Amino acid sequence: MKILVCISHVPDTTSKINFTDNDTKFDTNGVQFVINPYDEFVLTRAMWFKEKQGASVTVVNVGSSSTEPTLRKALAIGADDAIRVNAEPIDGMSVAKEIAEVAKNGGYDLVLAGKESSDYNGQMVPGMVAAMLGFNFVNGCVGMEVDGNNVTATREIDGGSESLVTTLPLVVGGQKGIVEESDLRIPNMRGIMMARKKPLNVVEPTSSENATSSQSFEKPAPKGAVKLVDADNIDELINLLHNKAKVI
Repeated sequence: MKILVCISHVPDTTSKINFTDNDTKFDTNGVQFVINPYDEFVLTRAMWFKEKQGASVTVVNVGSSSTEPTLRKALAIGADDAIRVNAEPIDGMSVAKEIAEVAKNGGYDLVLAGKESSDYNGQMVPGMVAAMLGFNFVNGCVGMEVDGNNVTATREIDGGSESLVTTLPLVVGGQKGIVEESDLRIPNMRGIMMARKKPLNVVEPTSSENATSSQSFEKPAPKGAVKLVDADNIDELINLLHNKAKVI
């Protein structure tokens, strides 16, 4: 089984976010970048398939050379090789096209991706990749097993979960539950040293067209002042909740 794992290069959630050029570009100065947390879950699941079923695991990223340290971390976790598509990830459609092209050319059976990236939270790319390839698709996946070409999967739905039976080839949008947080792999020294020798292939994009572009960014409005009400003044509290906050 050949597995392709999509890796997004995202800011650490503890990083302070700023914008430049009149709020049209993200300011990367002083920002620590990491593997998208959702992608970490599916990467660990791919490692299980590799160890238990002898699968090969390739990681792919659409981005500039600045994303290579993130790909090297994925290699240190245990992926066999990496592919970087040399293009800026401007929008979900262009990213999906490039990943679909890599998957088609590589003859992959299973494409694993986080259900969304923690920077834009779009939840678009896995579904578009599946549509472009004509693969089966499971999103919000919290559990899966592969037996030959047959796949059993569990996904989250409103109010519970749903068990599915499908077949390869398949695209999966995964999240916490496909493995638990305690199961996530941390690169050890041996893995880091081996990652330096693993192939990281750079390919040029198939297209430079983008379906959408961001015109500007803005930060959330600062939180307003907090009004404290004396514990004994219930009438004022009710008045504020009813007339000011309008929640009762």
